[in-house]
Order: sequence, then C-alpha cells, then structure tokens
Amino acid sequence: MREPVNRTILLLDIERFSRRDDVVQAVLRRTLNTVVDQTLVTAGAEATQQYREDRGDGLIVLLSGDVAKTAVLRALLTVTPELLHDHNRLASGSAQMRLRIVLAAGEVAHDPQAGTTGGLVGHDLNQAFRLLDSDALRDALAARTDSHCVLAVSAPVYEGVVRHGHRGVRPEQFRRTEVKVKDGVLAAWLHGDETSPAPEGAEAGGPRAAAGRERAAAAAPSGHGAQAPPRPGPEPQPQQERPAGAVFHFYGAPVVHGSLVGGDQHGVSGGDVTGDVVLGGSVTKPVPNGRTGDVQTDDGRDGNGQDGNGNGGRP
Repeated sequence: MREPVNRTILLLDIERFSRRDDVVQAVLRRTLNTVVDQTLVTAGAEATQQYREDRGDGLIVLLSGDVAKTAVLRALLTVTPELLHDHNRLASGSAQMRLRIVLAAGEVAHDPQAGTTGGLVGHDLNQAFRLLDSDALRDALAARTDSHCVLAVSAPVYEGVVRHGHRGVRPEQFRRTEVKVKDGVLAAWLHGDETSPAPEGAEAGGPRAAAGRERAAAAAPSGHGAQAPPRPGPEPQPQQERPAGAVFHFYGAPVVHGSLVGGDQHGVSGGDVTGDVVLGGSVTKPVPNGRTGDVQTDDGRDGNGQDGNGNGGRP
C-alpha cells in the first residue's frame, strides 16, 4: 500500500438513480461527468491534479493539495447548480438530475490490486461516505423541491475554510448538523438549509411583516368578548352662512340700466322674485297716507310725476 497523502475529497451521488431505466441512467452518468468537468475547470484543477473513480450512480474525486479548497467550494456553490439547472430545464421528467454533494478533506491511500480497479483506503474517506449516505443529507434534498443539489462539508473543511469567510463563501449560510454513524456522531455543515434560525434580533418576514403584526395587535380585542372602540368619524364641517341682503343669479350676459331697488330676490332664471326690482323705467309704490312712494325715475321725477320742487311734468 502506498503512503497516505492529504487529499480534498469530493463525493457526488445522483438522487433516485436506481429507479431509472438503463437508457436514462447512461444519460445521467454522462451528464454527471460533464458537470464535474466544468466545475473543476472553473476551480482551476488540472486533469493531472485529480483522481476519479466511477461509482455507477456517483463519482469519487480526489484532488491534490495544491488545488485551493476555496476555489473548489466557490465552484460547487455557483457553477454546479447552474449546470444542473441548464440540464433539467431541457430534460424530460425521467431524466431530471439532482445531486447530494460532500466536500471533505483527509488522508487517503491508494492500494490497487491486480485485476481490479479502485483500491482507495482511508478513515476520512469512509466518514465522507457516511455523510453522503446520511438521512440528514437525503432529507435536506427531498425538502428542497426547487433546488438542484444539496451540499455538506466536513468539520475540517468548515473549520479550515468556511468559517473564515473567504471570498464567495458565507459562513452564515451553513448550519451545523449531527449525523449518527456506527461508531458515534459525526458533525457536518449543510449549506443553504432553509430551516436555519434567523439571526438574533431579526424579525421574521422583515420590517413590513413586523409592521403588519403591530397593526394586527393594535386592532385585536384586549380581552374576552371585548370589541375594539369605533373609529371616530370625520368632524362636521360648519355650514357657510348666506350673506344678508338681495342675492341675484343671472344666466347669460345681463345688461342693467337705471337704478335698482329690491328686497329679497331668489333665482331670477326660472325662480321666484319677491320684493322690489327696478331694471330701468319707473315703479310706483303706494304708502299709507295715500301718496305714492318716493321712488324716482331716470329723469328725476318721483312716482307722482313731480320733480324735486313739486312741479308737474311741464317746465
């Protein structure tokens, strides 16, 4: 057996692979290799820096230590989901592909035997496979019906890479979970778990939802059977008083000649006129002593035909 060396361990498994027919399985295996090829090219991994082993429904990829784990992690978070999306949007329902992915690190040895393929040996590799096959990872992918993959990282990868917040890697998007294995409990971190608790002090739903809850609480009854007080209606507006004296409403363009004497007049057009209205000419008004009123005409004479000196109509 060769000496173990430190490797970056990348494991991928296709969801519900065994339920597909042989033709679809062949298509999915080719698609998986294409996705892994483009992901590792983006991460800057050369073909000489990687070892691959076909597992039928998945792949084992070992990367040499000079391939940056941060670059691999960024590619898995961005490129891999986009490639899966491109495939699934064109594939039939039976050829849809979703992946469980584990990124780990540890010591791995290669112990090939004559007439066989494979031969990888290492405790860290075994633990990575236990993460890949765990119920926690399977349930996470099943719960995310709109996602194309789910990613878990091992404790060494989280402690050495994720928690430091390198470019393109956000620690707050990972949630710690515990996986029960044969020899105890194995810690792992799931990416993008929608059930992760909100940060302390944050309001669920954002500020708009919080404002809505405050309005609902203010409108809710304070006790059993209590009713919210009625809202005050608009204050009545004071009515404007009509000005005293005569009011005339003319329609059109009226022309008035002479003097005007009147009491109350309402609605000249189509209405009633009450009082004295003089529009040119003269008006005679009786008074109690038998004389006519002192209403003068346009030529200066009163209602009896006398001028201002008591004379008649002749000069």
